[in-house]
Parts: sequence; structure tokens; C-alpha cells
Amino acid sequence: MMRRRMALALGALAAGMTLAVGVSGSAYAAEGVLIVNGNEHKDPSGCYTIDRYPSSVTNHTDAIAEVHSGPNCTGQVEWLVYPGETYHTEMAQSVFVL
Repeated sequence: MMRRRMALALGALAAGMTLAVGVSGSAYAAEGVLIVNGNEHKDPSGCYTIDRYPSSVTNHTDAIAEVHSGPNCTGQVEWLVYPGETYHTEMAQSVFVL
């Protein structure tokens, strides 16, 4: 349990640093495909709704996807889905990709 919390904390820190550094002066979207329940989102950016359960989030982008417990990317970050990973959930309601 402690390892999971540490991993989530470090992931949140990394995501925050990414936001702080950012790409100035231009819009940024992750490159690749984010798959939420079989729906493909090419070069995703922003928040995506998880609308059925059980759900899966597959990240084939160059960015980290945050799985949120609440709608519209609110609530706690339930999990960080790194590039090349798939996460299965029965509770999360949204996914955010920078």
C-alpha cells in the first residue's frame, strides 16, 4: 500500500513538473492514441469521460494519462497510466491527458 501511495505521489509530482515546464506559446497534445473502453482518441488532450464499467484505459501516447475518481477530471487521481500500459477500473469516471 505504501509503495502505491509513493508511486502516485511521484507520478503526481512528475505531472506537475510537466505542467510547470510546459510548451510555451503553442498548444500541446500528446502524440499517439488513447483508448478508453475501445474508443480511440488520436493525439489526445484534455479530459475524457469514462461512461461504463468495468472500464479500461490503454495509453499508446507519449504522455501520462491520469485516471480520476470524479467526473470532468475532478476528485482524486486513482491511477497514472504510463505510455504502453493499460489500466482496468470499476470506479473511475474520467481520464486526463496533457
